[in-house]
Amino acid sequence: QVQLVESGGGLVQPGGSLRLSCAASRSIASINTITWYRQAPGEQRDLVAASTSDGRTNYADSVKGQFTISRDNTQKTVYLQMNNLKPAETAVYYCKYTIFGFDYWGQGTQVTVSS
Repeated sequence: QVQLVESGGGLVQPGGSLRLSCAASRSIASINTITWYRQAPGEQRDLVAASTSDGRTNYADSVKGQFTISRDNTQKTVYLQMNNLKPAETAVYYCKYTIFGFDYWGQGTQVTVSS
């Protein structure tokens, strides 16, 4: 079992930045993938960025060059740095931990981009 806690969401003006955190209850140094998703009201949950334990990263085309995913294994935390945010990126952001074919989800953190 893995518990995940997301934090760092909030209200930000267009063009602003936020850094989301996903803290895991166990080590993330083993073979795994941690993925950030977002879900806007009435929309499906979409992949935003992923980080694998062997150092690879993957981004949705819409956020390439705008978002950066990183991990700190000593802190058991994965981060999502989001820059130049747009109102259309308002959503609940979730992290997912995948290991040995099992998925564990956090509760999500709300990001609202509005002036």
